[in-house]
Amino acid sequence: MDVRLINISALQHFAFCQRQCALIHLEQVWQENYLTAHGRQLHERVDNGEPETRKGVRFERGVVVTAPQIGLTGKLDLLEHHKLSRQFVPVEYKRGKPKASDIDKVQLCAQALCIEEMLAVEVSNGALWYWQIRKRIDIKLDNQLRTRTKSLITQVQQLFANVKTPSPVKGKHCKACSLVDICQPDVTNNDGSSGYITALFNTDVE
Repeated sequence: MDVRLINISALQHFAFCQRQCALIHLEQVWQENYLTAHGRQLHERVDNGEPETRKGVRFERGVVVTAPQIGLTGKLDLLEHHKLSRQFVPVEYKRGKPKASDIDKVQLCAQALCIEEMLAVEVSNGALWYWQIRKRIDIKLDNQLRTRTKSLITQVQQLFANVKTPSPVKGKHCKACSLVDICQPDVTNNDGSSGYITALFNTDVE
C-alpha cells in the first residue's frame, strides 16, 4: 500500500494543533498573519541564497528532499557539507526563540532522516538558528529524538489516512494561529446543534 508523503512542516503543525494541521494539509486552507509572514520572509531570504563553499564547508540552500521509506518530503533551509569530516548538517531557521517543547528539534531530526535515506549516510548533528536571539544552537540527533520524531510521523500519517479534520480544542495557542478566523473555535465549541440533532433521533424512553 502506498503511503502518502507528508511535508516535514506538517509535523510542527500537528504538534501545535492537530486541527490546524488538517486544515492546512488536508483541506488546503491557509491564511497569513504577522508571525507567519515574518517567518515566510525569513525562509525566503535563506532559501534563495546562492550555493557557496567557505573553509571546506559547502553551503546548499533550499534543498528539496524526498524520502518515501519514512514517508516524508520537504525543503531544507540550509544543508552544510563538511568535506573534511564528510558530515552533512541540516540547519533550520526560526523567526522566534527556543521553545519549551522539542518540536523544532523534531523537525530538524526529520530533515536528517530524509538526508540519511537519500544519501545513505549518517547524520548525527543538526543546528537551529533563531532570529529573535540571533543565535545558532547545535543539536545532537540522538536515539531518543529519533524515536520521538518517528512516532510523530506515524501520528500525522494516521491523521491523513483518516481524512477527517479534528474538532477544535480551544487554548492559548489559538491566539497565535493564523487560521483562528477560519477555525472559529469559540463558535464550534458553543455549537449545540449536533447534540440537538442527536436528541431528536434518540428513541430511548426513560
